[in-house]
Amino acid sequence: MNASRKLTLAAAALALTVGGGLAVSSASAEPAAASRSLVTTTAWAKVAANGQILGGQGITGINKFGIGRYNIGTAAGLNGCALLGTINTNGGNDPGPGSSSILVGQVNGNTLFIRTATPSAAGSAAVDSDRPFSITVVCP
Repeated sequence: MNASRKLTLAAAALALTVGGGLAVSSASAEPAAASRSLVTTTAWAKVAANGQILGGQGITGINKFGIGRYNIGTAAGLNGCALLGTINTNGGNDPGPGSSSILVGQVNGNTLFIRTATPSAAGSAAVDSDRPFSITVVCP
């Protein structure tokens, strides 16, 4: 056994004895670096029920094209990203009543489709309804 290999084994034994850890490959005596993928929020928006953007980042525009239906353009691509959405109250101006839901989907590389609804509302707007919402796009 050569001197370099003995030194590497001694260092590993010492590290384990004192409760540490040392990763060593057969090609090098250097500790192995941990690899982690970083995620970032690439876009977010807070949107009023009428489609007005109240705040956001990475958003290029919004198109409200029906009751409870919106398309939102993003500056960055959406492939492989997590798409998150929630209904807001916007300081108590939520039209209510009952429970609410939001659907967030990808239309193409840079466009989100949002559908908001009030499933328990009465009348002809029993499903689709204009609701204030927030969306977040998180990408690797």
